[in-house]
Amino acid sequence: MNTAAPSVWKQPAQVWAVAFACVVAFMGIGLVDPILPAIAESLEATPVQTELLFTSYLAVTGIAMLVTSWISSRIGAKKTLLIGLALIVVFALLCALSGSVDAVIGFRAGWGLGNALFISTALATIVGAASGGSGAAIVLYEAALGLGIAIGPLLGGLLGEQSWRAPFFGVVVLMAIAFVAILALLRGPSEKREPVPFSAPFTALRQPALAVLAVAALFYNIGFFVLLAFSPFPLGFGAMGIGFTFFGWGVALAVTSVWVAPLLMRRMKRTHIILVVLPLLALDLIAAGLLVASATALVVCIIVGGLLLGVMNTVLTEAVMEATDLPRSVASSAYSAVRFLGGAMAPPIAAALWHAFNATVPYLFAAVSVLVAALTILLGRKALAHIDDESEGGAAEDAEAILLGDAA
Repeated sequence: MNTAAPSVWKQPAQVWAVAFACVVAFMGIGLVDPILPAIAESLEATPVQTELLFTSYLAVTGIAMLVTSWISSRIGAKKTLLIGLALIVVFALLCALSGSVDAVIGFRAGWGLGNALFISTALATIVGAASGGSGAAIVLYEAALGLGIAIGPLLGGLLGEQSWRAPFFGVVVLMAIAFVAILALLRGPSEKREPVPFSAPFTALRQPALAVLAVAALFYNIGFFVLLAFSPFPLGFGAMGIGFTFFGWGVALAVTSVWVAPLLMRRMKRTHIILVVLPLLALDLIAAGLLVASATALVVCIIVGGLLLGVMNTVLTEAVMEATDLPRSVASSAYSAVRFLGGAMAPPIAAALWHAFNATVPYLFAAVSVLVAALTILLGRKALAHIDDESEGGAAEDAEAILLGDAA
């Protein structure tokens, strides 16, 4: 007997409060992209210094991911969310008021800590509070993730046309609204908390399958963040042009992550998808390097890269969730901590290579890194054989794990 499923969009106010905060949190990933050249000019910073805005943010986010599950399992989801949001508000405001690039770099690190605390807890909160079961919650989280990734660069471009400080002030206002909404609307969780050992993520990396995937993700993330963080410089556009370019990139990434990747995984083994998509991404990066003098060609390469990155994000993260029998939050934290190292190191290395050689070399460096990721998967296929088996868990549970990993 068929029963009509409850509408995904009929949710309690507390769910909408967390979903709104998720959109704003994910916007922070690409918000500074359109204003990188403006920051470099206004604060008389070198491209390498400017790219450290990504490095400090991603490095701290990755390191913090190792302890967020330990923290939230002890103080509860609501307190963890509020602390994360408060840190983002404070450090985004300090970024906006900064008078030097070194100060902005330092305050972005604090922002990364807040973001790690928030995004590592938000999904579990939505799942626990949503009506219609975990499937409805996951759809909402997917929507928030996609909107945030796409809107971040666009908002950064719109506000960046006024001043490089304006996007940071925009985040302060939006996150302050989210803080008040969660404080007023989110009820404390009723379930009993089970403390997670502090050592759990570190111990997890001893498992061969998870270690192989984490190392592959480190090199893959180098390609990801060269495309995202370095490309605004050779594009030569103003803030608005960069914003629209990476809005298209974000939409492409969201579409393939949410719809295309699951379709492929129903037809192909996970490792086969990875070993097909990574070489295609390397070819796209090589094309970007060779055609970097043409803004139009580079925009096309960025959008195509977004399509490939969306598939990789979802497939890699689901592979992580199936790689071990560890709690999924622990596996995701360990994996994310390692992969963010790649994201943290890539932008300043790309800028240094540009300064030492030319704008082509950073993309070739990214392509080689992506091929190293593919080689890691190829050499580690024996350890990864079991991730190609049909998952025993439900589709909703798998999707929840994917999204947790993407958010991390």
